[in-house]
Amino acid sequence: MADPHTKAALSRRKLLTAGSMAAGLAMLADVSHSQDNPAANVEDRGTNIQITSLKGFRVGTKAYIKIETNRQITGWGEVTGLEPMVAVALAQSLFELLDGENPTRVEYLWQKLYRSHRDMRGGPFMTHVISAIDMALWDIAGKAWGLPVYRLLGGPVRDKVRYYSHAKAHKVGTGGPHPHSGDPRDIEPLVKNIKQTRERVGPDGTVMFDAHCAIPPAMLIQLAAAIEPYDILFLEEPAVPGNIEVFKRLKESIKIPLATGERDRTIWGMIPYLQERCIDILQPDCAHTGGISQMHKIATLAEAYMVPLAPHCTCSELGVSASLQAAFVVPFLVIHEMYLDGHLMPPGVANKTFKVLDDGHVTAPEGPGLGVHVDESQFEKVNADPKRKFVWPKLTLPDGSVRDY
Repeated sequence: MADPHTKAALSRRKLLTAGSMAAGLAMLADVSHSQDNPAANVEDRGTNIQITSLKGFRVGTKAYIKIETNRQITGWGEVTGLEPMVAVALAQSLFELLDGENPTRVEYLWQKLYRSHRDMRGGPFMTHVISAIDMALWDIAGKAWGLPVYRLLGGPVRDKVRYYSHAKAHKVGTGGPHPHSGDPRDIEPLVKNIKQTRERVGPDGTVMFDAHCAIPPAMLIQLAAAIEPYDILFLEEPAVPGNIEVFKRLKESIKIPLATGERDRTIWGMIPYLQERCIDILQPDCAHTGGISQMHKIATLAEAYMVPLAPHCTCSELGVSASLQAAFVVPFLVIHEMYLDGHLMPPGVANKTFKVLDDGHVTAPEGPGLGVHVDESQFEKVNADPKRKFVWPKLTLPDGSVRDY
């Protein structure tokens, strides 16, 4: 039988415990309602914001996507590598899935768009347009909280990003169509161009070579052996994506670091290169691969394999600014591609806030969101320029057969 004194002690202990808990909860309630408690004064600016419209614009060879909200916060994104009128039409169709949604639910909306149609999932048209929408959503999220996007992604891991092209970092192109295997007359002009570029940038400069999927494997193996003395940073796009065995064969035969990824989309497109260890540098394009959201995931995936990124980017300053938001939070980054000051878009259309430094680097975009200001009044002027009209490539070899480029 239990001691009556013990029973009394246990009852007093339960009473004291219950009283302490009640007092604690009361104090917690008082604190939670106190004006001095920071947690009580936090405003979730994303709670009551909704997407009200999506507008697409052809701007030369690009398409700009504008997303508007009921809070008068606007986001911008860029579609590249796609016929712009098709991009505009697809983006406007996808608005059906965005109407009334909270734009700060970026990952949720990315998944909703990407998985929306089983027959279009992962295709370049769909993914390129989703990339622009993703940029615009991040732009809105950053503006809603008054922060640059890279702060929302975890903050910068570097103070500046190295870029090309500039005086000390240059990428050499293929210079035309090439046969399936090369005679000296086919290979020597390419070797000469690379040699001259190395001499121009000096031993402290950077040279890259872009095979652009235009040099068939047999000739590329010949060329790679001939340019080894010129110490290029990487050989880009060694083969057309789609058959990983070709990349494995090239990796076994070429000593120069190989880079690719601009025509591969999302994390799922990058996995084979990493698993098969046939690529040294990944080159995802923010406007091709699924936007900032996928760039961030691809960087983490590649980091696990000790593979750095050298982001591909042939966007105007709008897409460049989006890509830089991701680049500043990537731990393993080699160099970033960009072409500024009217090369891909006339000055004044998309106005950058990042600074170009004399040492071949750029600073982070400034201000909330993407840190770029778009002037819609310039669109009509761009579209009136016949040199900025989208034209389908028509490329053949000397014998008249169709070639890759």
